[in-house]
Amino acid sequence: MKIDVIIPVYRPTEKLHKVLYRLCRQTHLPEQIILLHTRDGIKLDVSVCKDRVSVTEIPILEKEFDHGRTREQGIWMSDADIVVMMTQDAVPADPFLLEKLSEVLNEHPDAVAAYARQIPDQNCGLLEKYTRVFNYPPKSQIKSQKDLPKLGIKTYFCSNVCAAYRRGVYLELGGFPHPAIFNEDLIFAAGAIQNGWKIIYKADARVIHSHEYTYRELIRRNFDQGVSQACHSEIFEKVKSEKEGIHLICTLVKKLLKERKYLQIIQLFVESGCKYLGYQMGKHYRQLPESFIMKLTMNHNYWRGRNDEDA
Repeated sequence: MKIDVIIPVYRPTEKLHKVLYRLCRQTHLPEQIILLHTRDGIKLDVSVCKDRVSVTEIPILEKEFDHGRTREQGIWMSDADIVVMMTQDAVPADPFLLEKLSEVLNEHPDAVAAYARQIPDQNCGLLEKYTRVFNYPPKSQIKSQKDLPKLGIKTYFCSNVCAAYRRGVYLELGGFPHPAIFNEDLIFAAGAIQNGWKIIYKADARVIHSHEYTYRELIRRNFDQGVSQACHSEIFEKVKSEKEGIHLICTLVKKLLKERKYLQIIQLFVESGCKYLGYQMGKHYRQLPESFIMKLTMNHNYWRGRNDEDA
């Protein structure tokens, strides 16, 4: 089964070098690694894996750049059976990542996508570590429409940090939404599940991926999350995401109390407050002035030349 890997790239750090190095040492090698490089004056060094890497320049300051549309451009450049979406900072944890993702799709022909477990970097903070474990547990899962009463919004969860898609089925289902400010993976997964397909969480396919966001970054990131939900009420009004956020906070508080990490509990509430503030402003973005929106968003391109009919 032929596999291509697609990675949008913007101002990469040394982690991209690690990503490429490890992708070229997989037990199931990708036919090509398609880098969609936003034009920022930085020349990419792909020497570590140059025989398999192709670089396409994306004009970031134009409306053509979009989280959904840009990834779909990479899919149209591929002719592989499976396309694996990755981010530039998602480092394969071992040589078996692509093998395990393709293997599970082979085993389950009724699944359109399989996404990997994200394990935290060893240097990340405690709250980020616990959050990754909560969102990406050690047990795999196959999700379908029947899981909605039990799993709620997590039924639709899928992450383009590292996710494999059947290219043919992806195209039949219409692909990622665009314009997309956030959640292009979850929105596609929701549509696929509603059309009878399944989404697989493959826990033994692992990437190292975690973040340390500032309070301001948490507000901005969750503002975009709220905008996404407001623009796709057909999904998020039926299955609320707030319940999952409360579940996360309660789980972490219990764990931190048991470990007597009281300062981290205070930090958790402050971070959660920032997330909720950003999220609520995003859900009500239509009531905000454009100048304020541009200060809050992390995705300025989404708003350029946009009107409410695009939402």
